[in-house]
Amino acid sequence: MAFVIWSRRSVSSQRVRFVEARTARVIAIVAGIALILAALALGIAIGSTLGSSHAFDERAQSARHSYELEELGKVSATLTRIEPRVAQLSAQVGELRDFEDRLKASRKSADGPDVHIVPPLPDSEETAPLDGAGGPLPPPRLCGAGDAAKEGSAPQRLKRTQKIIDCLGDTLSQLERDVLPHYASYMAFPGRDPAPGSLAGSPYGNRIDPFTKHASFHPGIDLVAPTGATILATAGGRVIQAGLHGGYGNAVDIRHSDGIVTRYGHTSKIFVRVGDVVMPGQKIAEVGSTGRSTGPHLHFEVIVDGAQINPTPYLALFRLKSHAQS
Repeated sequence: MAFVIWSRRSVSSQRVRFVEARTARVIAIVAGIALILAALALGIAIGSTLGSSHAFDERAQSARHSYELEELGKVSATLTRIEPRVAQLSAQVGELRDFEDRLKASRKSADGPDVHIVPPLPDSEETAPLDGAGGPLPPPRLCGAGDAAKEGSAPQRLKRTQKIIDCLGDTLSQLERDVLPHYASYMAFPGRDPAPGSLAGSPYGNRIDPFTKHASFHPGIDLVAPTGATILATAGGRVIQAGLHGGYGNAVDIRHSDGIVTRYGHTSKIFVRVGDVVMPGQKIAEVGSTGRSTGPHLHFEVIVDGAQINPTPYLALFRLKSHAQS
């Protein structure tokens, strides 16, 4: 059997050709194989595309999960930092209020016999007194801090933890507002040791004057230390006197809040000037024996509303606080 295959060539070029049946079968088989190979290639291409898309989705999901875990770690670390701060501020509010109660009780001594009126000091801005605050002292809101560790997906835990942080942030801000006025009073209270390592000399009150040998009133306390020993500000405030001051010799006066002034007399060197703002515990001078003095020591006074008050109870308040913490 033969097949006829037309050719585009001219008749003279044998336009009609005859093909044997065996040759035709070979051609058909080759064509079929080609079609099968093409279909197979198309299937592989489609499968590869689908596989790549699935792999991409898996990688995207893995990246999203890693990001969520990373963010959860960050906010959890923030939570770990905030919680102790909230507890610390809450305790500090209570401690400062307790300190102010002791302060008010000690200041009642200003109405007793241990008072010596001195001339008014220069006018300056005064801060608000300690009175005028109160109310209950509840513990800080817990804000559901324990919920952060509950089971759930990373997005759920992230959302819970962020909500807790927002709550604690609000609580922290409120506590800071509560602490600020108390802390300002605390920093301005003259109870810190003005001459660390010194020894007690003449106390506040009546005594025999070392020069005249007659009875006289001593309006402060003497702290004995060698020349050059450090003198520290007992509280934060503004310097209103720095230099020679009569029998005090080289002296420094610092105005604090609530009408309180501290005086440091007989110094050998002064490291502050009038108008300077000093911090509690800042070095302001060195011990000396200038003015009406028999030897190196610090003469320390506390003056409240123009009255020279016994400094010992003021210093004792801080000593009691230090012992309680040790």
